[in-house]
Amino acid sequence: MGLVFRFINTALLACCGCATVMADDLLIIDDRRTGDYRSPLGTSWRLITDQVMGGVSDGRLTLDTIDNRACLRLHGDVRLENRGGFLQAALDIKDTPAFDASEYQGILLEVAGNNEAYNLHLRTDDVWLPWQAYRASFQAPAGWHTIRLPFTKFIGYRIGSPLNLQQLERIGIVAIGRAFKADLCVASLALYRDDPPT
Repeated sequence: MGLVFRFINTALLACCGCATVMADDLLIIDDRRTGDYRSPLGTSWRLITDQVMGGVSDGRLTLDTIDNRACLRLHGDVRLENRGGFLQAALDIKDTPAFDASEYQGILLEVAGNNEAYNLHLRTDDVWLPWQAYRASFQAPAGWHTIRLPFTKFIGYRIGSPLNLQQLERIGIVAIGRAFKADLCVASLALYRDDPPT
């Protein structure tokens, strides 16, 4: 009977595009089960654009369904005029179980995109200025794909302190740095660990 359950669990994970990750090895940040802009952690996604600093990028953060999967969709035009250049979907996680990520190896995303490069930005207690973040890039092909971003790949942007995984305050999914049409859908976001705790 245990073998049957293991087979079913593996099959279900394979359908989600993450067959190598068992449920116990994930801390779900968002899986779109709420049906609105709230994450299961209780905090809500919000759109931040370069217009807060005089830029002219124009974007939207909407709820969508792509290939029968509910998702959060960041789309619009990233423009560089007036020293701008970004659209961001931001989620505060300070007062949630994801605040201390020190037992995890990285962040797993399930995304469908438009064959463009995007960033994931992390903010911690060490980040004070609006342009600072710990950044990692990923490619978002068309169709659903699972992306793993190990914490070792995140690089501080204009920050001298190393990434403190015990104080993650915000996660940002960002279209940034060049003029292009952004269109990125996110179906799930989680912390992952490669090995279960002993």
